[in-house]
Amino acid sequence: MEKIAIRPAGADDLRFLEDMLVEAANTPSHPGRSRAETLAEPEVAHYLAGWPRATDLGVVAERSGRAVGAAWLRYFDETAPAYGFVAPDVPELAIGVDAASRGGGVGRMLLRELVEVAKARGIARISLSVERANPAARLYAAEGFAVVQHRDNADTMVRSL
Repeated sequence: MEKIAIRPAGADDLRFLEDMLVEAANTPSHPGRSRAETLAEPEVAHYLAGWPRATDLGVVAERSGRAVGAAWLRYFDETAPAYGFVAPDVPELAIGVDAASRGGGVGRMLLRELVEVAKARGIARISLSVERANPAARLYAAEGFAVVQHRDNADTMVRSL
């Protein structure tokens, strides 16, 4: 198997990050939405609107020089909260892995690298939202995220760093 390299995400990665946001947003309760339809939803689009902001932090996984996944943190506030919002000083995680690369540990590698980068930046906690039917929910629990809020079919989870 080819080695995965992880590098920082930058402004030139916006299109790929959008692709990964579409992958992440096409959840068990919202499968098969088009790229245009998904990115047109304000609740989804604000995960990347104006990327990169000064406080944004992200990483991209590459295999043989081709991007296969990405994870990033973004701060939100009470006036425009995201799905996993818990507090303005807690950035929310977004993560996506292309379909062909799922199940091979890419998501775990991205998550672990982003946690290390966040710790180095002095970030104390990160949050996320995940549908309970999403297989990624098990990954997040295994990586130290704990449920802090239940909604209809999804949970908000937080990890202290």
